[in-house]
Amino acid sequence: MNYQMPSGLLHRSRYGEDIIIGVVDAGIWPESKSFSDQGYGPVPSRWKGVCQVGVAWDRSNCNRKIIGARFYSADVPEEILKTDYLSPRGINTHGTHTASTAAGSVVEAASFHGLAAGAARGGAPRARIAMYKSFWGEIGFGNSAGLLAAIDDAIHDGVDVLSLSLADPEENSFGALHAVQMGITVVYAAGNDGPSPQTIENTAPWVITVAASKTDRSFPTVITLGNKQQITGQSLSLRETETLPRVNFFAECCP
Repeated sequence: MNYQMPSGLLHRSRYGEDIIIGVVDAGIWPESKSFSDQGYGPVPSRWKGVCQVGVAWDRSNCNRKIIGARFYSADVPEEILKTDYLSPRGINTHGTHTASTAAGSVVEAASFHGLAAGAARGGAPRARIAMYKSFWGEIGFGNSAGLLAAIDDAIHDGVDVLSLSLADPEENSFGALHAVQMGITVVYAAGNDGPSPQTIENTAPWVITVAASKTDRSFPTVITLGNKQQITGQSLSLRETETLPRVNFFAECCP
């Protein structure tokens, strides 16, 4: 499948070329094709950040796409640190997910085990990425000290945008206010508790809070009952047809 970039705002912005997005999250896996630097020019000269080395991470893990990486482990319990990499690499894949969503390079022929085949890309596929790992372990443990240190470093490193897909009840967004005062666009996630009223996180008026959307694709799967009745629903099953015995059951499927 040949991928064609959409026209309009993304085209006029040159697909985010040379914009530096600081991602404050749980680390990153640089081996993902979404972080290929093929076709990229030199790192913008205004960049002042570093590529901090650590466990399973050396300077070669940064490139012209992932131009910076730091991690913040102060006051994180030892039992949690032992479950993760003491480096910008994260055992929790959330940071890889959010970084690729924000600025993943175009990856042709992407799919989930053959489902939803096509090209994948981030919102600004030509932007650069700097990872600030502030959350640890499978549960994503973090604290306000590490979060604020990451924001402070990102400001001084020279990011243009800060992306924070997190909800920290102790963080009162004063760090984000400082970044906005320095001309940085700060984007927070709205959280995962909706769509009920009053469930939005990160409501500070100086940040952009982004809610989740729904996919424009469906994955229909047909199940055949023992009486040969067929029901079509949504599934990530890789089988074309599932055959079930005649039983009483309730199946609910959302469009």
